[in-house]
Amino acid sequence: MDLAVFRQLLSPLGQEALRTALASPRCEADFLSHFQTLCRRFPPELARAALETAILRGEAVAKFPAAERMYFTRQALEQASSQAVAAYRAGRYRPFERVADLGCSIGGDTLALAAVAPTLALDRDPLRLAMAQANLWAVGGQAAAEGVLFVQADLLAPLPLSAAPPQSALFFDPARRAEHRRLFSVRQYQPPLDIVHEWRRRFAALGVKISPGVDLAELSSYDCEVEFISLRGELKEAVLWFGPLKTAVRRATLLPGAHTLVSPPDEPAVALAEPRAWLYEPDPAILRAGLVKTLAAQLDAAQLDPQIAYLTADTLTPTPLARAWAVEDWFPFGLKRLRAYLRQRAIGRVVVKKRGSPLEPDALIHALRLSGEQERTLVLTQLRGKPIVVICR
Repeated sequence: MDLAVFRQLLSPLGQEALRTALASPRCEADFLSHFQTLCRRFPPELARAALETAILRGEAVAKFPAAERMYFTRQALEQASSQAVAAYRAGRYRPFERVADLGCSIGGDTLALAAVAPTLALDRDPLRLAMAQANLWAVGGQAAAEGVLFVQADLLAPLPLSAAPPQSALFFDPARRAEHRRLFSVRQYQPPLDIVHEWRRRFAALGVKISPGVDLAELSSYDCEVEFISLRGELKEAVLWFGPLKTAVRRATLLPGAHTLVSPPDEPAVALAEPRAWLYEPDPAILRAGLVKTLAAQLDAAQLDPQIAYLTADTLTPTPLARAWAVEDWFPFGLKRLRAYLRQRAIGRVVVKKRGSPLEPDALIHALRLSGEQERTLVLTQLRGKPIVVICR
């Protein structure tokens, strides 16, 4: 879809085509048949745009509650943050009078930022800018639209911003995909991450969304907080916070609820121990932020192995930062011993979790030849470098 076709999609005829596309079941597999049906009533380019929009709206529901009123390109949707994450991030910008959303794309972050401060939204792609404007009207209405100014601009050129700190702050979402391929190095981002050094000569407050799989060694030259964010147990993104937006060195945040853990001045010492009464698995944001030992100290827990993130404790300390299982038993891993253990207790259904084990869960379950009505969780891991299995309830 190009800008001219998108403008047609916003016309009365385009909206009729979109309503028709939305009325049918939508999936990529049925694209051709639905497209041919739409072409009987609408021009082919308009029919294609309507059907693509209908399909993407269905896929976007997991990220945007108002997806049925929004517009997307596939690549923009793949990179967009969910509304819950964007709203959480925008909260850091409440002290500022104005915010610039650099690389606003289809406006997911613009919507969140506009709720806390007047926002300038920049992007070099005229189609995405037009979609961002349409999304702002569709989701936020006139009140939200009046608080945002959209500007087509190339971020590699000098920013068209005149405001000076501390009244203004920047949010930057560099492109991390090229032709639907992920870009893993911050030097490959578009624009590359090091452009922030130039921007920070004028603006101290800056937040940057990056991939959660970033090589932390690439960030060594940046004086910033690194925050890892998970949503409902799934690691979603990392954010770099510069200047007055920086509140820690390393942070893990779990949504919903904004449960958070920050790195202490000194990493605590954590003992190693055999499995005790309870086994904890920290949230992936905790793991990625390198805060396993910090969480262990908070839970009065030990590690099974210095290289493994499972924690164990004598008593349960309820926490949103980790899942917990009651330990029934454990022993060095051996297939015959494990099979006999499960059969003696009529355990016929198991969930297999692993960390530090080369075994494949499905292959192990097949090899166990289970029968019985009981159910357990099997944790395949290491104890001081030796393979063990922990049986949990």
